Amino acid sequence: MPHDHHSAAGPGRLKPSEARKISGAATWASLSVALILTVAKGVVWYMSGSVALLASMADSLLDLTASLTVFFAVRYAAEPADAEHRFGHGKAEAFASILQAMLVAVSAALLLREGVAHTINPVTIEASGWALGVMTLSIALTLGLLIIQTRAIAKTGSVAIEGDRAHYLTDLGANIAVMAGIAGSVFFGLERLDGLAALAVAVWLAHAAWQVARKALDQLMDRELPDTEREEIRTLVEADPRILDIHDLRTRAAGPLVHIQFHMALDPDMSLADAHKVLVDAENRLLAVYPAADILIHADPHGAAEPHGAAFFGGEAETADGGH
Repeated sequence: MPHDHHSAAGPGRLKPSEARKISGAATWASLSVALILTVAKGVVWYMSGSVALLASMADSLLDLTASLTVFFAVRYAAEPADAEHRFGHGKAEAFASILQAMLVAVSAALLLREGVAHTINPVTIEASGWALGVMTLSIALTLGLLIIQTRAIAKTGSVAIEGDRAHYLTDLGANIAVMAGIAGSVFFGLERLDGLAALAVAVWLAHAAWQVARKALDQLMDRELPDTEREEIRTLVEADPRILDIHDLRTRAAGPLVHIQFHMALDPDMSLADAHKVLVDAENRLLAVYPAADILIHADPHGAAEPHGAAFFGGEAETADGGH
């Protein structure tokens, strides 16, 4: 059955140049939205004195910083390998996501402090119409950006953009909470609701920080690809009946790239030239689905090789047929 490499999101499914083009458009949108919202919220906070709006402006400022990081990270991650980075630059995306997680965590801590202070000692909010107006603008722009980012992630599987999207998903909920706080304070006299809204935002940001950090750490720690993708790789390779077995399959993702390596058991009487042809054919099948894959294949004579290779997992080296 033919495989469509656009059918599922994930690292390696697009050529780095294609991933960079799609990710680049999403990061431009992110920068634009963050800049507009930071300025708008800053002006209206100055007019209204709303602590929840101040909290939202601080978060937008952090989003702007994080979006700048992602802007450069996705471009650097798509750069080809060079003499100093033989495995490419894909992990730059994961480092950008870690920075995002740190910024979100700091934002959560600051909002928690301000939320507690203004819940205990509420502040009267002025210029509420302007405050509600800028929050409405924020929700509209954030929704548009989320659509762009979601489409980019569906095509590229970018962990950096996914981290950036987490910021704006948080913002969407935060803005709704801020509007509820302002409305409750102005129209119903619940002045502490403004501070409580900031507390709700802080909890949301803390959760977002953990989610972003966890996915970034998976890449930095070379976590294996999901089992469904590993099984797909096995299916693609073993489609050739000349391949008797594959074993010691190792995979990892790094930004828009994937790294795949395994041992391939072949007929021990096969010539070196024929074995090379089998390996090249297997690589081409994998590259049709993972065009941004770095592939390393070791050929073994099936059942005729002594144990070899380092005991990487603490066990004995594997034989050519996958045994010990």
